[in-house]
Amino acid sequence: MEAIKLLVGLGNPGPEYTRTRHNAGFWFIDALAEKYQARWGLEKKLHAETAKIMVAGVSVHLLKPSTFMNHSGRAVAAALNYWKLEPSQCLLAHDELDLSPGVARLKFDGGHGGQNGLRDSIAQLSSGAFHRLRVGIGHPGHKDQVTPWVLGRPGKIDFELVEQAIIASLAIVPLLVEGRLNDAMKQLHTPAPK
Repeated sequence: MEAIKLLVGLGNPGPEYTRTRHNAGFWFIDALAEKYQARWGLEKKLHAETAKIMVAGVSVHLLKPSTFMNHSGRAVAAALNYWKLEPSQCLLAHDELDLSPGVARLKFDGGHGGQNGLRDSIAQLSSGAFHRLRVGIGHPGHKDQVTPWVLGRPGKIDFELVEQAIIASLAIVPLLVEGRLNDAMKQLHTPAPK
């Protein structure tokens, strides 16, 4: 597996969206930037905020699209092009309806599962061959309730569970940067002993 050189958080910009479930990808990338004491700067040509961190002796780019979720692919495609990276060297962190809060899963390639940031990224790249970090936010139970659910704020317990999943995800970033995807998956997907 290729080493990850670009980590992208998907979300909607603006303070009114900060605590919404749809911004779980931003929560992850913000926590990563904080852990590595990175500073964000706006890159207009990339339609995004960017930062750079050193992980396991490797320089890694962080990206937060400043477009709305539905146009995330514009920033992802621009960044890959600008830094001359392949989609397979990129990981997109996003909210995942099909996983419970407290669960995060790695995945490579596949469809968008109705996630608009993934949908636009696949369309812009003409490929789904990139890594995903799926951060569980749970499902409201009915498809008609999905939009208000993802744009709503989780309760205290769910928020804490999502935070735990993000902390577990931060721990595997060095493995991703070293190209050790199987080890990263094993660590993230194996429940901690009770």
